[in-house]
Amino acid sequence: KKLYRSAGQKMLGGICGGLAEYFDVDVTIIRLLMVGTAFVTAVLPMTFFYIIAWIIVPQGPPKTQA
Repeated sequence: KKLYRSAGQKMLGGICGGLAEYFDVDVTIIRLLMVGTAFVTAVLPMTFFYIIAWIIVPQGPPKTQA
């Protein structure tokens, strides 16, 4: 199993959507955890994490409509 940025569940870079697909959980839970962690860590470290993940994690294959 490989981690990709989500092509279908993206708001900004697809990092939260990719994590949700990888762990097989709802993307809303991952987004809430990211926002909560950002507030606890004073936003700046979480912003750096997101930008670095956006650069490093490859884009996933596009989802086909069935």
